[in-house]
Amino acid sequence: MSDQEKTIDPEKERRKIKSVKTMKDIMTHYYIEAKTAEETGKKVAWITSGGPVEPLIAMDVIPVYPENHGAMIGASKMGTDLCEKAEGMGYSGDLCTYALADIACSTVNGGPIGGLPKPDMLVCGNNICGTVLKWYEVQARYYDVPLFILDTPFCHTEFSDEARQYVRRQIDEYLVFLETVCGKKCDHDHLRDVGRLSMEGQRLWQAVLDTTMNKPAPMSAFDAFFHLALIVTLRGTQTVVDYYTGLLEEMKNRVAEGISAVPEERYRLLWDNLPIWFKTRWLSDKFAAHKACLVADTYTSAWCGSLPYLDENNFLESMAEGYSRIYLNIGTDRMAEMVVEMIDKYEVDGLVMHSNRSCKPYSLGQYDIARIVQEKRGLPTLIIEANMTDARSFSESQIDTRIDAFMEVLKG
Repeated sequence: MSDQEKTIDPEKERRKIKSVKTMKDIMTHYYIEAKTAEETGKKVAWITSGGPVEPLIAMDVIPVYPENHGAMIGASKMGTDLCEKAEGMGYSGDLCTYALADIACSTVNGGPIGGLPKPDMLVCGNNICGTVLKWYEVQARYYDVPLFILDTPFCHTEFSDEARQYVRRQIDEYLVFLETVCGKKCDHDHLRDVGRLSMEGQRLWQAVLDTTMNKPAPMSAFDAFFHLALIVTLRGTQTVVDYYTGLLEEMKNRVAEGISAVPEERYRLLWDNLPIWFKTRWLSDKFAAHKACLVADTYTSAWCGSLPYLDENNFLESMAEGYSRIYLNIGTDRMAEMVVEMIDKYEVDGLVMHSNRSCKPYSLGQYDIARIVQEKRGLPTLIIEANMTDARSFSESQIDTRIDAFMEVLKG
């Protein structure tokens, strides 16, 4: 028996999620296809994470997400160097570090995959933030390609008929834009099929996330951060439906076999905001050491939050509301309501909020949300100050101490 075989922990191997390998294979194939698009005659569109990807899929355009790339940069611990390079180019260090890393990457083909494939067009939706507008303008000038901007009014409470008509007209303009760049007409029957697959994929993703309602949870938010990639990147394809069908089956099997994400789970927590990509393993281990599992989060659930507003039998018409009423495009009071709903649904004991200096729309109302959670559910809140990509804003010793103190409060 080799030394490696002697050190394998059978229980740890049993708890590993087997679908991880499939996900890695799919994403590898996806990036290879995107990087070789010029050779195969396909077009590539860079698109924001909250943007309407289904028309791109229907037009056989490969969607590429600079924000996904930013997450990969963060997870690969390359964020600080690239952000510093962008700052050297004259960009403020207070900007979104996804934007900084992406802009710097373009000049040196940097990052973990040697830069993103050159885009033929850019598609920007401002339903996630305002920074993307200037970010995509910068990249459209750099690559000298056309840019389409989908402007979604902020939904403080309701979605008015005027807003619906305003966004709906832009959806038509978006299709004309794609037809012009691609030099072919959009097949509306195919777009309807893509819309149905998109909604099916979103329902499956929600079902995967909901398996953590079980005690103990078969996966954690840290697992969800990884498995989220497909619902963002290839939403509207059979690949997504097949993958999440398999992942859901695996989660159900783990529940049946009593396999938990955190051994001897005692405390259940809710995470708010983007992950701290360069410290996900450390944070996962830190909470697990306290027998605490982050069973849900506001970030990964955002990609199925539009389901109540989408109609698979009339997908094109419903896209206006579906893409306007996403988590980051609603008022703080409604955000707080959704957090409270998740607290009840997943039966959590505490709230962990990442006060992300890199994402102001996500972080702005967190203290109000924490206050409302305290008033309505009496749950303690831990606020971690950091950055999703740039490690310069992270103090491990300080956060280590704060997590310990927070868990002592939970343990009573």
